[in-house]
Amino acid sequence: MNRKDFLSLSTKAALFFGFSLNLLAKEETIEKTNFLLNKKAKGTAFGLKAPKIDNVRVGIIGLGNRGQTLIQMFDWLIKNNNATIIAVADLRKEKTDKLNEYLEKKHNTSAKAYYGNQNEWKKLANRDDIDLLIIATPWEMHTEMCLYGMEKGKHVASEVPIGYTLDDCWKLVETAERTEKHCMMMENCCFNGEELWILNMINQGVFGDLTHAEGAYIHDLRKHLLDKTYYENQWRIKHHLKKDGNFYTTHGLGPISQYMDIGRGDTFDNIVSMSSREKSLSDAAKKANLPEFQNIKCGDMNTTLIKTKLGKTIMLQFDVHSGRPYDRLNTVVGTKAVHEGYPSKLYINEEKLDWSGHKWLEKEKYNEYREKYNHPLWEKLKTQISDNSVGHGGMDFVMIYRLIKCLNKGLPLDINVYDSVLWSAITPLSVLSVAQNSASVKVPDFTGGTWKNNNNTEMLREI
Repeated sequence: MNRKDFLSLSTKAALFFGFSLNLLAKEETIEKTNFLLNKKAKGTAFGLKAPKIDNVRVGIIGLGNRGQTLIQMFDWLIKNNNATIIAVADLRKEKTDKLNEYLEKKHNTSAKAYYGNQNEWKKLANRDDIDLLIIATPWEMHTEMCLYGMEKGKHVASEVPIGYTLDDCWKLVETAERTEKHCMMMENCCFNGEELWILNMINQGVFGDLTHAEGAYIHDLRKHLLDKTYYENQWRIKHHLKKDGNFYTTHGLGPISQYMDIGRGDTFDNIVSMSSREKSLSDAAKKANLPEFQNIKCGDMNTTLIKTKLGKTIMLQFDVHSGRPYDRLNTVVGTKAVHEGYPSKLYINEEKLDWSGHKWLEKEKYNEYREKYNHPLWEKLKTQISDNSVGHGGMDFVMIYRLIKCLNKGLPLDINVYDSVLWSAITPLSVLSVAQNSASVKVPDFTGGTWKNNNNTEMLREI
């Protein structure tokens, strides 16, 4: 993007880079934006191993909707002496009480509780008897808590997105490299049964060479966004009042990145993003007589296109305004096979070209592929997954299981700091592209060039 383009950068886009045009001259803004897009990382945290931790001592920050679910995913690990919940923190005492009631009933134990003000979580992070911080707070708090935790000698695992601005993303990379602490974004869809099945088929050569994929977060959240209590202080809808872009990239992009070996032989090169007009959320706010939420900036549907260094393409969509069924798309196109999700459908190319119309596999044949290529991790943990289906059908359990077991054995995590910030960075980059009339925007290389090493092995190793 040239100097003239940057001079028209909107304040909304600038805020997502970590600075404001109200505070900096335009020339300074251009200089900092160029700096953030072209910074260099060391790449030393790729394949990071830390000393084994037989029983991982955990502190959880944020006990709202997500935190209360995640605690249940530790049940099996606590019973098997793989992890212990040491301390928990939230603004509200009733939430820490609720979590401790659960621990006392389920495990006959309790955690030290911190509550009452915005900085109580730091007391938890300062403890010397915690190995891992689990962060499940509003988006804009994730980076600060991760940085603080790593500086205090903790491994950190954050809910999505891990970085809210490009500045955030670079700080996370630099701190993880310097402290040599794990910094993982907990993208649960990477651990779902369907996505792991597809990943296994790709690794087994069923899809041939991949050329294109599509992912999404299409989820009618109007009721949740407008509710006065579902999100603490209605924090989530406030993002929709200020900015326009894709605010929730990782449910679609995480699995696609695993399919395409992103960071392990390929990486993102540039993106283009555009949003539709906004109607649905503001109409819902009017019907609910909520005038403070009727001036929505974020369009109903955002579509972002990404091209990789090796020429693959990705379409990513975001729509939490429209009344429609949930969909993550989960489309994968290869030279030998194609998959589409919601509902899951599989097509296998015939060796001989045919004039006739092509059809998805019939149920019986589809099930043969599903059984033959079901990921071994889901086979291994099928009992535990069934027992923990409250965690989005079991994928939350598999995610937490993998995180803790990798720490138990001193192995690299399935999702590293470079994956985490790259998937998160598409949000501020999409905001910039939308603000620039869908201009193409360069994607920074957060890996220091290590993506070129062609480490295209399956991310979920046997443990």
